[in-house]
Amino acid sequence: MATTAELINAFTTLLVTTDPPGLAPIFLGLTAGMNAAQRRQTAIRGTLIAFFILLVFAVSGAGVLSVMGISLPAFRIAGGFLLFFIAFEMVFEKRQERKEKVGQVAITRDHIQNLAVFPLAIPLITGPGSISATILLAGNFPTPFQRVQLILIIAVVFVIILAALMVADRIDRLLGQTGRAILTRLLGVLLSALAVQFVIDGVRATMTVYTGP
Repeated sequence: MATTAELINAFTTLLVTTDPPGLAPIFLGLTAGMNAAQRRQTAIRGTLIAFFILLVFAVSGAGVLSVMGISLPAFRIAGGFLLFFIAFEMVFEKRQERKEKVGQVAITRDHIQNLAVFPLAIPLITGPGSISATILLAGNFPTPFQRVQLILIIAVVFVIILAALMVADRIDRLLGQTGRAILTRLLGVLLSALAVQFVIDGVRATMTVYTGP
């Protein structure tokens, strides 16, 4: 059985790496143009997908990536490039233009589902940081009972994440159309910086592996 200090440390680590307060405004920008029901559906679906992803890593540790021959630095670089593409669309309103070319049914069925998977579930909620943190924590919770404790901690963190995403809908009503447009572009710039940082960290880690510290 894990000690109270270990449980608190795991909870704090996962809370910091997933960053629920930081997810809320980014989620708001990504879901611009959606109504409350669509945003709620995206939040629930994305949170559940992200939870099961971390659940797999909590149970298997680094085994999943190693079996596929994927390193964490490579995962970080790939996630950074994909995230930068989303940021580009947010800044230049490409996402809005693309949505206007498709019907409402496509937005409801396809766009919401795709957005929930990427970039919400991956890499915003379960990015390289939270995945690597989960893998490291899994090593500190080796017994089956301790793994159950870790899974419960992850579940609590994801309840907090879902609550933060739900609050984003109220923020949307307060901002209005002009506020949403400004916020979307601002968050797009911040998201692009985050994406570049992912790539830099991944390249730095890769160079360390091949050249040494």
